[in-house]
Amino acid sequence: MSKEKLRSETNCLNCNHVVEKRYCSNCGQENSEIRVTFHHLFTHFFQDLTHYDNSFWRTIIYLLFKPAAVTKAYTSGQRLSFLPPMRLYIFTSFITFFILSLFPSENNKISIAPIKKNTENVIPTLDSLHIEEKSVDGLTKIGVISQKSNDTLKKILKETNIDPKKITDFGYNSTKELDWLQKNGTEKAKVNKTEYWFLKKWLSVKEENTNEEIIEKFSQSFEQNLPKVLFIYMPIFALLLWIFHDKKRWYFYDHGIFTLHFFSFLLLMILLLFFIDKLFALSDWPVLGWLHLMIKLTGIFWMFFYFFPAHRRFYGESHMVSAFKSSLVYAFNVIIIIVLMVLYGLYTYMNLH
Repeated sequence: MSKEKLRSETNCLNCNHVVEKRYCSNCGQENSEIRVTFHHLFTHFFQDLTHYDNSFWRTIIYLLFKPAAVTKAYTSGQRLSFLPPMRLYIFTSFITFFILSLFPSENNKISIAPIKKNTENVIPTLDSLHIEEKSVDGLTKIGVISQKSNDTLKKILKETNIDPKKITDFGYNSTKELDWLQKNGTEKAKVNKTEYWFLKKWLSVKEENTNEEIIEKFSQSFEQNLPKVLFIYMPIFALLLWIFHDKKRWYFYDHGIFTLHFFSFLLLMILLLFFIDKLFALSDWPVLGWLHLMIKLTGIFWMFFYFFPAHRRFYGESHMVSAFKSSLVYAFNVIIIIVLMVLYGLYTYMNLH
């Protein structure tokens, strides 16, 4: 029962209906004082969190240790006993990524002065013309080397190891070199507009930043936008569940509730494992190190295994059928997530400044 101080007036501040007791019979709002002290807010918040019958803690405990229990209860009509799924997800997402942002990685703590590369008077290299396919033949066509030299160079290049550091440059040393080839090179040396845009964006980032700065900026941008990516991906996850289950028995809404709870569980586990890492980092005892490893491995295993019992208990199918469907859903999601993360990683890199 609420302990808020009641107003002396009996009109509801929300709908202006007459309030006979504590709650308005028309809209349900409590007729309590609206101006309270900071001390009152703090103590009230603490009481809400520590109250044994609070829906917040019940939801968290059930979500972590009873797969699909919250989802089954909520979809069966037990709404007041647990937090609403969307509110739960927003809360866990905010808390998780906010706390993670308070502890930046070691790369983010290093400040390195930018090193600008000298790109003046650029001469195209053989790598930039794409060895074997374009460079030697292209130089021969524009008259830089003879056909005899062409054959000799090809033989040498076949026996020469390519520098691994240049793989990420796609054969170009700078944007100016790329521009020169696009303007003056042969048709074989040129690339289409889409490739040209991608290569120029890629090279411009490498020219303006050191490798350390790229890693730092990429990590920051990736972490900041990851909550948005997860939120966008959830409907895809729910859609896969909808595809593999009876459309008459299960609505998309049901799959959506299951998805919100499952993603909230993952975020809570990430946060829990993060706190465990920080806690064990306070001591360097070998025994605690082994204990830390065992707890962490158990938590990671639970994160990956959790979906299978949650799927079986919520959809009420046999072990064999549920294992088959959940494995397919899991496999499709892994593939989609890998593709999505690669695309998101490229997008993040291309938008670095």
